[in-house]
Amino acid sequence: MKKWFLYFLVCATALAGCEDVIDVETPSEDPRLVVEGLLRVDTTQMWIPVEIKLTQTSNFFGTIEPVTDVDEIVIIIQEIDENGFPDGATGTSSLTQLDPGSGIYVPDPSFDVDQRIPVSAVLEANLEFTLVITWRGRRYAAQTRYVPSVPIDELRLGDNTLFGDEETEVIVRFTDRPDEGDFYIFDFGFGNYLATEDTFYNGQEFIFSYFYDEVFEPGTALEIGLLGADRTLYNYMDLLLEQTDGAQGPFQTPVATVRGNVFDVTNLDNDEVVDNAQQPNTFGLGYFAIVQEFKSTLIIE
Repeated sequence: MKKWFLYFLVCATALAGCEDVIDVETPSEDPRLVVEGLLRVDTTQMWIPVEIKLTQTSNFFGTIEPVTDVDEIVIIIQEIDENGFPDGATGTSSLTQLDPGSGIYVPDPSFDVDQRIPVSAVLEANLEFTLVITWRGRRYAAQTRYVPSVPIDELRLGDNTLFGDEETEVIVRFTDRPDEGDFYIFDFGFGNYLATEDTFYNGQEFIFSYFYDEVFEPGTALEIGLLGADRTLYNYMDLLLEQTDGAQGPFQTPVATVRGNVFDVTNLDNDEVVDNAQQPNTFGLGYFAIVQEFKSTLIIE
């Protein structure tokens, strides 16, 4: 027995002596601005809940840091004419950090004029919203228009599974708007999202099952949101969800770069053109959108 132990100890020592240290070169680039600006509108409320979260990318193994040193962050509101072009600025909303160091920007309450954006503005006029951020000598912009949604008609618990017993089936029913080419984003909570388009159910009632990969305790409340989306937001979310595979929130930095609608417009001469096609290596990440959301809650029994 002692001889066997000694033999094992000699082999282990020899193997340890053969170890080599391998230096792996990880990707490295200057920090990029990341915008988390999905504004969800409840039309029963008075104000749009404006909250823009700014972070910056880091090295491969670095932590995501909040952006706290912007020179300016403002939302410019413009009415759109019958030809689809801006017809002059109708207002602005200047943002600030109420919690210093958080990287979360909300309407600045220190102004004499209320910087909040009323819900009535998106319901009564055809408006375009431009988020403008000045950070570290560069100017970023993202444009969007309000997109309505539809209510969730029914949520109910199912008893089917896909891959095993540790799943929960939720059956969702909603009715698509009659307009062709509608897009929706479902927020199932816990960082779970689903992007869908009405190609096969235009103007019809649609029922589908969604499976959580866990079994919930009785009494658990599952709050599910149905958000409107345009084609650009749908494409962004669909690609981002494909890359993250639900492992993280859709606005976190993905494994590969997914371009949103945040452009670096530092060197553009025309402020009405938000496109940096001539400078493809300078851009921000993330998305800015203003969409209607309907929520519904299912209680696990």
